[in-house]
Amino acid sequence: MLDKFIRYFDKMIEVLKDINFGFILEIIFNLAILAIIFKFLDIFEEKMKSKISQSKQQTQMLQIIPAINRILKFTIFFIILASFLQTHGYSVSSLIAGFGITGLAVGFAANSAIANIFGSISIISDKSFQIGDYIKFGTYEGTVEDINMRSTKIRTLDNALTIIPNSVVANDAIINISAGHRKRIFETIGITYDTSNEKIERAVKIIEEILESHDEISKDYIVNLHELGDSSINIRVNAYVKTKVFNKYLKVKEAFLMELIKKFREENIEFAFPSQTVYLAGSNNEN
Repeated sequence: MLDKFIRYFDKMIEVLKDINFGFILEIIFNLAILAIIFKFLDIFEEKMKSKISQSKQQTQMLQIIPAINRILKFTIFFIILASFLQTHGYSVSSLIAGFGITGLAVGFAANSAIANIFGSISIISDKSFQIGDYIKFGTYEGTVEDINMRSTKIRTLDNALTIIPNSVVANDAIINISAGHRKRIFETIGITYDTSNEKIERAVKIIEEILESHDEISKDYIVNLHELGDSSINIRVNAYVKTKVFNKYLKVKEAFLMELIKKFREENIEFAFPSQTVYLAGSNNEN
């Protein structure tokens, strides 16, 4: 019995001799490093989410942070794995080549998805617009209702919901109308050529009085006799509404134009419309 036990013990010793404990310890050490780094990244992610939630600004960034965290984790894992294999004499170049071929195949399939993710990051980092803003770009125009990892959703003026890939949005010139500190009223008012000199001067004065009396319109307006058009004497109005809200701007502009029409009609100042006068030269025909 004792001899049998001794034989088993000797075999166990031989097996233990074949085990590379240094290799195992190195694996455990690298896994521990990975665990610590991943934990740090998770803590950083939670802090970023908490900070963004408290500020109540750029809340769509909450959808981007987890994706960035996963990309960082994969990159760190790949670097540590490649370093470990290189240290122990394994060919990293073949591994990279394998990833390259696989990445090429996946890249063709996921090209648009990756482009949309980077487009989302670009939109948010540039602070191009946020939910609720009224924007224009390309042939699109409307109010932003949602920004996610793939697309931007815009509610157009005809109440249609338009979904545009973020890769398209990020690569176009964006006009953020809501970001303006104030909105511009830029109008040309045409009155008829038979308007008297006194009424022309009065027309300019009426427009100035309306702008001056309106609390929502800045006082740095400009009203001037602009040009003699083909069918009208044109008065140019350049003024600014003190709001960033597009719908409010439209209401203020409407009130201004309604008051202008009312005052002009009260004082018999006629608006011009496109017209032509044809003069016919008469001739005497003798029979």
